[in-house]
Amino acid sequence: MCQVQAVPYVLVLGTAQDGGYPHMGCQKEGCQKAWANDSLRRYVVSLALVDSASKKWWLFEATPDIKYQLQLFRTLTQGKYDYLPAGIFITHAHIGHYTGLMQFGREVMGTHNLPVYVLPRMRLFLETNGPWGQLVYLNNIELHTLRTDTALALAPGISIETFLVPHRDEYSETAGFRIITSGKKYLFIPDINKWEKWDKSIVEEVRKVDFAFLDATFYTADELPNRKISEVPHPLVTETMGLFKNEPTLVRQKIYFIHFNHTNPVLWDGVLRSDTRKAGFNLAEQGARY
Repeated sequence: MCQVQAVPYVLVLGTAQDGGYPHMGCQKEGCQKAWANDSLRRYVVSLALVDSASKKWWLFEATPDIKYQLQLFRTLTQGKYDYLPAGIFITHAHIGHYTGLMQFGREVMGTHNLPVYVLPRMRLFLETNGPWGQLVYLNNIELHTLRTDTALALAPGISIETFLVPHRDEYSETAGFRIITSGKKYLFIPDINKWEKWDKSIVEEVRKVDFAFLDATFYTADELPNRKISEVPHPLVTETMGLFKNEPTLVRQKIYFIHFNHTNPVLWDGVLRSDTRKAGFNLAEQGARY
């Protein structure tokens, strides 16, 4: 009898911007629905990379929702893997992407040498600022420095390539990740200022992979009427769709929008969600396996 080969895969553990959905203080239509219905709530953006062969998994981003996301992972995988990941990859020092590390300190989990993979400035930020420095000093976490455009092997047939993207780098640089497995290739860019600011072509990068989880913070530029959107630059969903409008359907279908701000109507507007999909694009869904 032919044995079925175990294939690595990705689980989506969160799809929202750093403040989650619903958002603190938000009483807009979408948030009202999510406050009233737990099934509509979304955790902050995060992925899990799962390798059935080695019985290991890795987490991308340590979000403020991390305790719920670890439990979600345990539920989705029926408890077949260790509760803690074999390592955590962090993109940058904005609150939705690293502050969950505090849960590994002695006040909560008290972990021992949990591997955390970061770029050089992010490492320095964690080492020299509290309470993160205490995690390093007490060996709750073990920092590993990533090198850009260099493949890091995690297990047979699985590697991670790290690259820089332009973003608001107040405390650290910002990384994007290319996840390469024996079966599929994934692109993970939850935060970037604008595609044209990057030294790579996002169209070319998407062509090279099977799944692309891309920054979809805002749908249009008028979502923050009381704030300058230039202060929080991101590629609008409409802009990204425009860049890919002439690409074949097979290329557009590789894109899974992620990192939705609570103001993004694609979170609750059924017609807009349907129209986005009809245009050939996908919306990353919490709990989905890719």
